Amino acid sequence: MEAFDVVVIGGGPGGYIAAIRAAQLGLTVACIDEAKTAEGKPALGGTCTNVGCIPSKALLQSSENYEQAGHHFADHGVKVKGLELDLKTMLGRKDKVVRQNNDGIAYLFKKNKVAFFHGRGSFRSPTEILVGDETLSAKNVIVATGSSPRALPGADFDEKWILSNTGALAIPEVPKRLGVIGAGVIGLEMGSVWRRLGSEVTILEALPGFLGAADETIAKEASKIFLKQGLKMEFGVSISKVAAGKGLKIDYKAADGGARSLEVDRLIVSIGRTANTTGLNAEAAGLKLERGFIVVDGDCRTGVPGVWAIGDVVRGPMLAHKAEEEGAAVAERIAGQKPHVNFNTIPWVIYTSPEIAWVGKTEQQLKSEGVEFRTGMFPFSANARARALGDTGGMVKFIAQAKTDEILGVHIIGPMASELISEAVVAMEFRGSSQDIGMICHAHPSLSEAMKDAALAVDKRALNI
Repeated sequence: MEAFDVVVIGGGPGGYIAAIRAAQLGLTVACIDEAKTAEGKPALGGTCTNVGCIPSKALLQSSENYEQAGHHFADHGVKVKGLELDLKTMLGRKDKVVRQNNDGIAYLFKKNKVAFFHGRGSFRSPTEILVGDETLSAKNVIVATGSSPRALPGADFDEKWILSNTGALAIPEVPKRLGVIGAGVIGLEMGSVWRRLGSEVTILEALPGFLGAADETIAKEASKIFLKQGLKMEFGVSISKVAAGKGLKIDYKAADGGARSLEVDRLIVSIGRTANTTGLNAEAAGLKLERGFIVVDGDCRTGVPGVWAIGDVVRGPMLAHKAEEEGAAVAERIAGQKPHVNFNTIPWVIYTSPEIAWVGKTEQQLKSEGVEFRTGMFPFSANARARALGDTGGMVKFIAQAKTDEILGVHIIGPMASELISEAVVAMEFRGSSQDIGMICHAHPSLSEAMKDAALAVDKRALNI
């Protein structure tokens, strides 16, 4: 029986980061992961690298290039004749990006002397982990088994016609009619990819409004832009039945109570995810589960000494970067350090075009909490760099405490929102004020100037509008 200071079950963003950080701190570490490529080789990186964050961003970029060439290059004086979509090459590029990330993680394991075991890990006891025919002994175990897509009752995934995120990333030809159930991050991103490539996309959402987790101002702007782009969306629907025949027929009740049906060629179902605890044999370790999630405290400790859990398999947002922060922090706690993860400054990003990103509280949350605040907004239509890019949709919105001016939330829809939000995260982590951002010199011309002007607008001092 091989013995380690730390055994990590799961090689996704939380797991591999935890393993690497623990090894950096001088601990002996093993990581177990069962994912494999079509050829049967290990595919480190979890859902994010293999069928989530990374391949979706590759397809989003490729499809955006295709749309730009077909509809917007002429505005720049670039004329394109005979534009053609080579979907096979596009999907091949996506697969290449995935492999590069797989190989990168394997390299990092080798560099940091992390022992890797390919297979499914399960508990024999709190200190013994079974993988294949081998048992590993561990002083500490970190469970990072991630999550899986939730299926729609009566419409199981076959990844050919009814698709999870996995199948949505590998459709072999552009469907004429594409249905999407769920207007969350995955539904919007995948719907955007296939709309750009030529699909007629209809999104059905059970909730009564669009992007309920986002700030209302941003959600309204996003809805207006996406509808203009050609995404069809219905809200407040209840799915009755999904029937296969010549294509797929979706029967549902609309928000007005009327019976409706939608016929599509393929259907993406993105109605949430469930924690991966099946096969973990959690009861052998004495782990407590609630609604399928492993119960942990604020530091990711389970109720069992020496057993920790992070990422999608525990409470909190199912975000790769949240899992990474927890993974590094747990490794440091095992090594005797006292790290801190601030869940209030974890950014959210939707990689549509325009991108949507936010951190902190929304206006509606602060109103419900009775917090006094001021807001400042600045549109990208008034930003010189956005005009030069030809990408002027959206805005930046700052929310600050009314008396102290401390930043309580920043919400962005517009070009490169995923990059711009980091400035807000830093400011909030240091409990900065909107005035702090307004006083900082930002390069000109840059998209980041929209951050400065929105911050200044909190005090009605925006300079460019």
